[in-house]
Amino acid sequence: MTLSADRLAALDAFIVELNSASAGAILPLFRSDHGLEDKAAGKNLPRDTHAAFDPVTEADRGAEAAIRKLISERFPEHGVIGEEYGEDRPDAEFVWVLDPVDGTRAFISGLPLWTTLIGLRHQGRPVLGSIGQPYIGELYVGSAALGSRLIARGGEKALHVRPCAVLTDAIIATTDPEACFDGAELGAWRQVRAAAKLARLGCDAYAYAMVAAGTMDMVIEAGLKSWDVEAAIPLIEGAGGVVTDWRGAPIGQHGGQMAIAGDQRVLDEALVALKRSAK
Repeated sequence: MTLSADRLAALDAFIVELNSASAGAILPLFRSDHGLEDKAAGKNLPRDTHAAFDPVTEADRGAEAAIRKLISERFPEHGVIGEEYGEDRPDAEFVWVLDPVDGTRAFISGLPLWTTLIGLRHQGRPVLGSIGQPYIGELYVGSAALGSRLIARGGEKALHVRPCAVLTDAIIATTDPEACFDGAELGAWRQVRAAAKLARLGCDAYAYAMVAAGTMDMVIEAGLKSWDVEAAIPLIEGAGGVVTDWRGAPIGQHGGQMAIAGDQRVLDEALVALKRSAK
């Protein structure tokens, strides 16, 4: 079935509602008693791995529950895949893919770099996505069909990536190269980093939004789950950018290695290094 522009626009409006619901669950707990737990506790993981500390808070759980409740009330036939509560009808025509608090480490540190990621698949393909940062009052929403926009301070602004032809002019980002990349991936990152003009660390998915907004040029990540990336794909495409794996191919439904870029030319240059460590 073809997804009509009118139906996509209605779902676009609904994703704004979902962000409002999640913000209502998250904001009272930010910089407050958020009920931190470590999901990795007792698993005896090596301390030098990113998974050795896997934080979750009541904000993560409460926000996903609020989003799921609204979806079930409005669209009971839709499926949901979420970080906290797993899969429900993952093969449905429409499937919502949720990361209620992406950047929980930033959240528990009191840093407003965490975001809420909400993506929508139609027949297995990401068609709509949002990145919300309600503490600073920003919501980035987009699709390839409708374009992308920033909703903030009572207004809306169209989003457009910026041109960047070469790595030596690029501002790039990743979350934590020492923890998130294996040896070969870390080598590839260092090669790209050495050529770039500037690199920023620890921004999590907020960096995706900055590529869509035209203030950064590329984000490189690895070890992602579907909920870490699917919201970004339609948003970046709607702003004129591109999202691929480290081979330059489309991202599948299971995350993995990812490169987001505002300009295909700078991505192509980075892929020379990334392809050597592609999985």
